[in-house]
Amino acid sequence: MESVVRLAVSVGGSALVAFVVCRAADLLARFADARHPETPLWGLLRRCRTPLYVVLLAALLRWTYPLAAARRGPLEEHTEAVSRVLLLFLIGGGAWLTVRTVAAVVESSYARYAGRSRDAARLRRVRTQVTLIMRVVAVAVGVLAAAAALVTFPSFRTLGTSLLASAGIIGIVAGVAAQSTLSNLFAGFQIAFGDMVRIGDTVVVDSEWGVVEEVTLTFLTVRTWDERRVTLPVSYFTSRPFENWSRGGAEMTGSVFVHCDHTTPVALVRAHLQEFLTTCGTWDGRGWDLAVTDTSPTGITVRAIVTAKDADDLWTTRCAVREELVGWLAREHPGALPKVVTAPAADAFDRPGERPRTPRQQRSRQPARDPARPADTPPDRSRGSDPNATP
Repeated sequence: MESVVRLAVSVGGSALVAFVVCRAADLLARFADARHPETPLWGLLRRCRTPLYVVLLAALLRWTYPLAAARRGPLEEHTEAVSRVLLLFLIGGGAWLTVRTVAAVVESSYARYAGRSRDAARLRRVRTQVTLIMRVVAVAVGVLAAAAALVTFPSFRTLGTSLLASAGIIGIVAGVAAQSTLSNLFAGFQIAFGDMVRIGDTVVVDSEWGVVEEVTLTFLTVRTWDERRVTLPVSYFTSRPFENWSRGGAEMTGSVFVHCDHTTPVALVRAHLQEFLTTCGTWDGRGWDLAVTDTSPTGITVRAIVTAKDADDLWTTRCAVREELVGWLAREHPGALPKVVTAPAADAFDRPGERPRTPRQQRSRQPARDPARPADTPPDRSRGSDPNATP
């Protein structure tokens, strides 16, 4: 009974002390966040409450549990095992707390930089680099924490010594086996610091138009216009060509094609396009144009060129221009819309200037056949006007 009481006091006291310290740190961070709203650091540090509580609880239990099990009793038999488990929790919680703290500092620095910079392309580049750096830090801390946890076991210490002796062979084997993974890893660094593609860029990959949503050390996610996610290895962007519509500036120029009749008043269409663009909110005002780019026996092709500040606005502007031009022609100039000719063609033997005859008129002009004469008998010319004709 005494051992149970000592264990309850040890666990309860450690949990209470850890809770009080974490609560005090949270209140301090909240107070600092209210006093300094210009920086989000203190608000981001509040996300470290849970790992801080784990670290404090594990550290206090590692200190109080041996004291509770000092006297001979059932607790003393498990002191070594409990201490090792608490040490593992301490290592894991410390790695978790380190990652959360570094993430808060990095995100705070990026937020302050984003508040001062107005260059959208540079902000996307810095955001991509920060994301990849955070992933590298998380992986490195996780590896170190796992190594530290394995070292706590005596059997793994001996294994580690033997592995270090054969590190050369293991390195060669791992390099050959993980060739694809290593290529993606180095490609991720090349993308992050080579400014090839950034988070938020508009790209066209395998005829798929979308926006880069996530960049990791091994893969890249593109969100398409219809809300699908296309996941590609980062080595794809270093070995194959792709379109990056956001590189060198987000401004874009697009074209709209409208098929019309030969009688289309192009000058009026051009004037109406200029008038419509002045009321279009997605047109950036940099430039526009309208010209006849092609002709065919059935009509002409009119091309309108418009500009916009980014790919999304360009798509909206093109759709609006196409809809407006077709609607305006249908209302004001219906004859300018393309037509399919279904009228009968004129007879080749008609005289110039004569109106084409209908099929009924063409049948009426044919000579009537004598019903008494067979159909295959040539016509009787004895009644003609030739005076030399033989009766």
